[in-house]
Amino acid sequence: MVEVSVSRLGLDGSSNTYVVVLREADGERVLPIWIGQAEAESILLQINSVPRERPLTHDLCKTLILGLGGELRKVHITKVTNGTYFAEMHIARADGLVTIDARPSDSIAVALRCGAPILAEESLLITPGDETDDDEDGEGDSQVIPPKPDVMSTLEMTAEQLKDHLANLRPEDFGKFKP
Repeated sequence: MVEVSVSRLGLDGSSNTYVVVLREADGERVLPIWIGQAEAESILLQINSVPRERPLTHDLCKTLILGLGGELRKVHITKVTNGTYFAEMHIARADGLVTIDARPSDSIAVALRCGAPILAEESLLITPGDETDDDEDGEGDSQVIPPKPDVMSTLEMTAEQLKDHLANLRPEDFGKFKP
C-alpha cells in the first residue's frame, strides 16, 4: 500500500463526471477515481473548509465512528474491477479493529474529516500519461488519466467561488457515470 492524498478534483471533460485524483505522497504516480456529485461536493466542502449549518452524511459518519468509541485509522483503496472501485475503512475500537467495505469516494470524504491516512494498492497507481492494458483475467482494469478538466479546478477556487459553482450546478452538468 502507498499513501496518497487528494491532488485535484475536477470535471472529466469527456464524460462530464467528477474525478478525484489521488497522488502518491512521495512520487508522481496517481489514481483517478470517477465519483458522484454528492461525494464530490462533500470532499470539496471539507477541503475548502466551507462551514455547514447541518452535518452532511460524511460528517455523520465521523460522529458515529467517534461516538461509538472508534477511530478511523486508515482507508485502503484496494482494487478496481469492471470499472468499480473498492475501498476499506479500518476503524479501531477498544475491542479490536473493524474493517468496513466502502466506496472510495465516501472513504476519502470521511478520512479527510477524521485526519486519517488514505492508502492505495500499489498496482492501482499509474504514471500520468501512461495507460495500462486490461489484465489477462479479463477484469478490464484499464485506466487512463482523465483529460485536464475544461473548467476551473475546484481545488483552486476560493470558498465563495466554490459556493457559487455548487449553487449553479444542474443535473445535466454531470452526465452519465462512466468510469
